[in-house]
Amino acid sequence: MAKAQTASMTIAEMREFAGFAAHERNFIERSLDIGFGRGDAFKTWSRSVDDQRAIRSQYIAYRELRQLREIVPGDAAFDGMDAFIGTLLRITAQDLAQEQIDGFSAYRFLYERLLGAEARPFLPAAFCGAAALPQIRPDRRKMLLQSLSESAATAPAWSRHEPAFYPERIDAEVA
Repeated sequence: MAKAQTASMTIAEMREFAGFAAHERNFIERSLDIGFGRGDAFKTWSRSVDDQRAIRSQYIAYRELRQLREIVPGDAAFDGMDAFIGTLLRITAQDLAQEQIDGFSAYRFLYERLLGAEARPFLPAAFCGAAALPQIRPDRRKMLLQSLSESAATAPAWSRHEPAFYPERIDAEVA
């Protein structure tokens, strides 16, 4: 039964990922490569000087992910909230400013993999806070904030199941 449930979760996550725009899927894959140190992100993802700058800023920001995973506050606790939310908000804002994530669903998909299931309850707050910052262009701000559904913003509880599907880029081999 557990294997069937895991398989159906994995398929659901694959379907969700497939539903994102191509640029969102690419950004998620690149971000996971950087966040988990998978391969050489510069070699795999860099096509221009702007890409190199964006990847470098992600490397710098994502160095703090390990620490964030260790300090996820409990649902009812306020201790440590400022360090966790403040850092998460800054990293989120940097990612949203790259304009490769078009809505909360893609953001949640990425960050629940980067930080784990324990962080899910905090993702709507970090997303809203970052999306509302003046560093995000006004038209993007509006689009991002409108992408957060009422049910996600007011969820009484979030799943504690860890993500099952972690997408990664697979380059076709040349024969």
